[in-house]
Formats: sequence, C-alpha cells, structure tokens
Amino acid sequence: MMSATAASAQPRWAIVVHGGAGVIERKDLSPEQEAAYRQAMTRVTEAGAQVLERGGSALDAIQTTIELLEDDPLFNAGRGAVFTAEGRNEHDASIMDGKTLAAGAVAGVSTIRHPIALARAVMEHSPHVMLIGSGAEGFAKARGVEQVDPSYFFTERRWRSLENFAKANNLPVPAKPKVAGAPDAAQGLAHDEGKHGTVGVVALDSQGNVAAGTSTGGTTGKRWGRVGDSPIIGAGTFASNASCAVSATGTGEYFIRLTVAREVCALVEHKGLSLQAAADEVVQKKLTALGGDGGIIAVAPDGQIAWSFNTSGMYRARAAAGQPVIVGIYKDDP
Repeated sequence: MMSATAASAQPRWAIVVHGGAGVIERKDLSPEQEAAYRQAMTRVTEAGAQVLERGGSALDAIQTTIELLEDDPLFNAGRGAVFTAEGRNEHDASIMDGKTLAAGAVAGVSTIRHPIALARAVMEHSPHVMLIGSGAEGFAKARGVEQVDPSYFFTERRWRSLENFAKANNLPVPAKPKVAGAPDAAQGLAHDEGKHGTVGVVALDSQGNVAAGTSTGGTTGKRWGRVGDSPIIGAGTFASNASCAVSATGTGEYFIRLTVAREVCALVEHKGLSLQAAADEVVQKKLTALGGDGGIIAVAPDGQIAWSFNTSGMYRARAAAGQPVIVGIYKDDP
C-alpha cells in the first residue's frame, strides 16, 4: 500500500499523475533508468501544474500532461505503446469532467498521435461517449485531430517484447514492419512494467472542479480486439464533483468487473470515507481479494490527494498549489 495525503489547508489546485503500476523494484532498475522515470514524471507533472497555476481547467491540465506522456516512449501510451498479437499498436483513452459528468472515450485506434485529445473531442463535439476503431479515426479526421502513420508508434524494444510473448505462448510471430522512423529515445532506459502500462492524470482546478483522464497501449500480445478498463467510464476513469476523480492502472479485466474508479468515488460520496480510506478499501481489499493487481490515483474537490496500489511499484507524482512536485516509484517512496 502507498498513500499520499494533502496538506491540512485546502490547496487552490492539485494534480496527481501515474505512469503505470507493476513489478517495479529497486533491484530491477539501473540508476540511469530510475533517473529517467523520475525526470519524466517531474517534467509532465510540472507542465500540468503550470496550467492549473495559471487558472486553467482541470481538463486542460489533464490533456496537456497526458499528451506529454503519450509522446514519451518510456510509457505504454502513444509513442511507447505495446504491440498486439497481430503486430499493431491499438490505443485506448478516456476523459471525464467532474462538473458536468460529461465523458469521452476511444478504443482500438491506430493512427491518432494523442488518443486523449480524441477522447476529449468525442466528449465535447459528439453526442456519444465512446467511439472505436476506424469510426473513431474517421471522427478524428472530421475534427482535425492529429493523425499519423502507424509506423510512428514503432519502437524496437516493444517489438522484442511482442516476439518474446509470442514465442512463450506458442503464437506466430507477425512480420516485422519495415520502419525507418525516429530512434527510440527510451532505448536502454525503459523498464518493462509488465501488463500494467498505462498513464493517467487527475486534477483539481482553482474553480473547484475535478477531472480524470487515462491513456494506454493495452497489453503486449492482446488478441481479438481486447479492450481493457482505461477507456471505460467507471472502471479506469471516473470524475464527479460530488466525490472525487480517479484514474486507474492494472489488469483491466478486474478493474472492469469491480468498476474500480466509480467504486472509490461511491465510497467517498455515499459512505463518507476519506479519499485515502476509499482508495485502500477498493485496491487493497476488494481488488486484491478478487486476484487483481494494479493501482489508482485520486483527488477530491476539497484537495484530498490519494494513491493506492497492490503491486511492488507504481510510477506516480503529485503537486499542489504552494507545494513542490513529489515523485514516487517504489512502495517505500513518500
């Protein structure tokens, strides 16, 4: 378990970021790898914090932060996404506004540079909550959301992970794409977080509104169009000014079955639990009892901040008005 508690005085704004949970232990990360992740988490959190400090909305801070994470091949989202069994990168993302309960989500998209931007476009410019696959990409084209060739997402280390997965599971190894793209800036620095690679942000803005967003490349070797919890409102993402905002990372099938994000908020709203107590109740007890693993980050309208995870580590960071950025990786980090 790992917790984070806001200062006693309610901050004007707050932001919490995660970069995925999993088997992340000191013995497995070199000093250079650890430094790379801490620097990346600091950089993106500071960017989101600057939006909030200037009076920007929680939604803007979330999109700004997640787009940076989607551009960073250290993380399993956007540029660093894993490959499916067919040798494709399929991205999922969602975003939710705690003030209005408006939400947008996309799943199985392969040509969108920033899936979180498309999720927000779905929320703000369509009558729907979730779009998938080619339909979502057609909507992106109509809205002018940036699209790229699928080769943009190729990284050598993620391809090697797919090859290893296929061989270990007696699956055919797909033909390797012929790619002459930019070099992988994370080569030699990235750590394989296993099944739990996801990025997410929750934020409280100076208007008192909370919001949440999540983005992922899914799981290595996923088949049959599998979709996890990240784009599912109530499972991987939820936000309501009546309770809190939550973004999750972990084995999505369990988070879907427990509607983890909504459950944390429900305990706050209907049982009056503190944010940390609600997070621990769901992650440490309910999720663990079901055999699921992963974690969540959360923020409440009164400035409470929490995170909880039952894995050995979770890339995470937090900041609030008048408080510095604090970054954690391992269980015993602050």
